[in-house]
Amino acid sequence: MTSTLTGDACRKFFNRNSPPIGLKWRSSYWFITFVVALGLATDMLVYTIIVPVLPFQLQRLGYHGVSGLTGWLLFAFSGGLFAATFPAAMFSERYDARQSPLVLGVIILVGSQIMLMEAPVYWLMVLARVLQGIGSTMVWVVGMALLCDAAPHELVARQIGFAMTGFSLGGLVGPPVGGALYEKFGFRGPFIFGIVLTVVDLIARLVVIERKIALRWGVDPQKVGSDPETQRNEVETGTGFTPGAPPTVSGNVVVNEEGRGERGEKRSSEPTVPIESKKKEEETGPEPPIEQLSLLAVLGRLCKSPRAVNASVMVLIYGIIYSAQEPTLPLHLQDVWGFQSGDTGLVFLAGVIPSLFSTPLTGWISDRSGTEWITLICLLFSLPWWVVLTVELNVALFVASFAIENFFISGLTSPIMADLAAVAREAEGIGYAHVYASFNLAYGIGSSVGPIIGGQIYDHVHRGWMAICFLAVGLMVVVVVMSSFYTGDRPLGKRLMRAWGWSRGESS
Repeated sequence: MTSTLTGDACRKFFNRNSPPIGLKWRSSYWFITFVVALGLATDMLVYTIIVPVLPFQLQRLGYHGVSGLTGWLLFAFSGGLFAATFPAAMFSERYDARQSPLVLGVIILVGSQIMLMEAPVYWLMVLARVLQGIGSTMVWVVGMALLCDAAPHELVARQIGFAMTGFSLGGLVGPPVGGALYEKFGFRGPFIFGIVLTVVDLIARLVVIERKIALRWGVDPQKVGSDPETQRNEVETGTGFTPGAPPTVSGNVVVNEEGRGERGEKRSSEPTVPIESKKKEEETGPEPPIEQLSLLAVLGRLCKSPRAVNASVMVLIYGIIYSAQEPTLPLHLQDVWGFQSGDTGLVFLAGVIPSLFSTPLTGWISDRSGTEWITLICLLFSLPWWVVLTVELNVALFVASFAIENFFISGLTSPIMADLAAVAREAEGIGYAHVYASFNLAYGIGSSVGPIIGGQIYDHVHRGWMAICFLAVGLMVVVVVMSSFYTGDRPLGKRLMRAWGWSRGESS
C-alpha cells in the first residue's frame, strides 16, 4: 500500500500534465514571504557570524596587522555585491527568471563558506568573501522581486515588512552564536552552523513555485484568499481561471480549457488582461513583445524617475548613518561608561529588537495610507533621539534613546521598498529586480563608506560621537525635504504647495 502511494506521488511529481504537488501553498505570497525572510536571515547571519572570529583565524595563520586585513575581508564582500547586483537584475528580468538565480545564489553561498573555512592563505579568504557577496546579492535583488510578483499590490509593503524581520533576526543571532560556537568548537563551528542553515534555505528556495508557473495551472497567488464570489465572477467574465483546468500556453497568452485566459504582462508583476475573444487577437495581431532594455537604458530610466532617485538617496543615507554607528558605538560606550564587549552587545541588541516590530508595522500602514505619511513620520520622529544620544547623563537614557531611534530608522525600509515597487509597476521596461538592484547598490555603498566616515570622525574630531550624531541629523533633514516632495503617489509637500497656491488664488 505504501509503495503504491509513493509511486503515485512520484508520477504526479514528474508528470507535466498535472499540477505540481502543493501548488497553492508553494506559490502563495505568505510562503514566499517566509522564504525571502529566511533568505535574508541566512544572509545576515552568515555575514555576521564569522566577523568576531576572522581576526583570530588570521592570527592563527601567522598574519600581522589583523585589523586592517579584517577590514579588507569585509570590503571584499561589498565588492562581490557591487559586481553582481545589476547583472543579477538584468538576467532575472530579461529571462523572467526568479527561482534559478535564487538557487544559484544560495549554492554560491554554501561554496564560499566552505572555501573560507578551509582557506590556508589570505588571498583565498578574499576570494571566498567576494563569492559570498555575489551569493548574497540574489536574495536582495531577485528574492524581493519574487515577493512583489506574488503579493497583491495593495499588500506589498506589509509583506516586505514581514520579510525584513529576517534581516533583523539574522543580525540579532549571528554575532553571539558565532562567538559561542567558536569558543566551544573552534574556528569551524560557526561555519558549519552557517552551512547547515544555508542548506535549509536552499531547500526552501527549491520548493518555491513562481507566479508565472502557478498561472499556467489556474492559480494566481495575488488572488488566493479573495472571497469565492469574486473568484466565481472572474471565471464567468473571463478575467480569472477555472480551478483545476490545465492551461495551454501560446506565446505570451495563458489559456485554459474553456478558452479563457490572460495576456502576458509588461512584467511578471503586473496584473493580467483578459482575452475577449480569439477572433479579436487574430485581427489585432499578437501582443507586442516585452521591452528589453540595456543596462545603460535601465539606469537612465531610473535616474529620470524622481521617485526612484529619492528612494535610492534615502537608502544611501540610511546605510551611511546606520553603519557609521557600528565601529564607533563600542568606543563611545567604553570611553563614557567603561563598557566591555558583552555590555556593548546588549546595547546593540536593544537597537535591533525594535526593528522586528517597526518594519511590519510601517509596511501595514504604507498599504493602508500610502508611503508618504509613514515615511515622513519615521524621519521626523527619529530626529530628536539623535540629539538625545549625545547626552551623557546616564546609560539608561542612552539605551532607551538608541532603541527608539532604531525603531523609527529601521521602519523606513518597508515604505522605501514599497515606493520602489511602485516605480517598477509604472515605468515601462523597468522590473522589480531593476529597482531592488538600485536599492542593493545604494545600501551597499552607504554601508561601505559609513564605517569609514564614522571611524575617521570619531578619531580626529573633538567629541567625535556628538559630531557623528549631528551629521546624522543633517543628513536626515536633507531626506525629510526630499521625501516631502517625491515619496508616495501624492507627496505631502506637493499637496501643501498646491493647497497654498489655491488659497492664494482664492484670496486674490
